[in-house]
Amino acid sequence: MPDHIYVYPAYLVKDSSRSDGRRVPSAHAPSSATVEQIVAAAKSLGFQAQAEPERGYPRQGPGEAGRVKVTKRAGVSKTKLLRLLADEIRKLGPAPSR
Repeated sequence: MPDHIYVYPAYLVKDSSRSDGRRVPSAHAPSSATVEQIVAAAKSLGFQAQAEPERGYPRQGPGEAGRVKVTKRAGVSKTKLLRLLADEIRKLGPAPSR
């Protein structure tokens, strides 16, 4: 079994449908999520996280790139991790504008 979980921004975004890849309930999903926000949320929750900006979500094609590699922790399933990340991103607020 791998010792990590890959998290794509599409897993967490409220505007994505379930068929587009959203894996958390829309009530918990933030309006947007970036790779940087996911890394910050994971580290805020005590997980080790590493951005992989060159990797893309297969369902979305080449347009949206990026994923985060999060180290697993005992007792935390992928579903629970995704919900924790979504809640933490909502708590941290929107991404700073560039």
